[in-house]
Amino acid sequence: MDTTTAEVMAELAALDDPKMREANERLGDDHGVNLTKLRAVAKRLKTQQDLAVDLWATGDSAARLLALLVCRPKAFERARLDAMLREARTPKVHDWLVNYVVKKSPHAEELRLAWTGDPDPVVASAGWALTTERVAKRPAGLDLPGLLDVIEAEMKDAPDRLQWAMNHCLAQIGIDHPEYRARAIAIGERLEVLKDYPTSPGCTSPYAPVWIEELVRRKDNA
Repeated sequence: MDTTTAEVMAELAALDDPKMREANERLGDDHGVNLTKLRAVAKRLKTQQDLAVDLWATGDSAARLLALLVCRPKAFERARLDAMLREARTPKVHDWLVNYVVKKSPHAEELRLAWTGDPDPVVASAGWALTTERVAKRPAGLDLPGLLDVIEAEMKDAPDRLQWAMNHCLAQIGIDHPEYRARAIAIGERLEVLKDYPTSPGCTSPYAPVWIEELVRRKDNA
């Protein structure tokens, strides 16, 4: 017997931790469910597309994160994925939607092209995230010098989410494509985006020149 949406919502409510919610809210997220526990719920439920649709429709962030774990990514039409991205609201839901669903969708490339030029910077950031995925895994057909031109011209003044996504793309080009590495590093050094970003011990700085050099060093030593 399938689990009902009401049963799942009750379970998520029981898992809600006020302290975790408070910590998440500082990052722009509005849920208090430990993600390890959320993944355990998803593992038990397995894939249930109808349940995923219903959970998404609640508008609750924890329910939406769970929906993204139990859905069938290829079941969504392009227009539905576009609507879901615009409904996503919080950074974690946005990121999981792009990474766990859109990247596995047959509509990913069409959405990448549509989103990258969107006037909404959060939507555009999703387009850049999909571009970064292609830079790393399927670069054939991409205009890498053209991407660097756009990053050089627009990243410095881009809103935070979009700037972060463009910076990731810049770093990925430098890491994976040696012929453009020097230019990618030079762009990062000139723009100084995220140069002073606080980085925890043992973590790599998101400042592109440092990020590129560290990941290339690891690849060379692997």
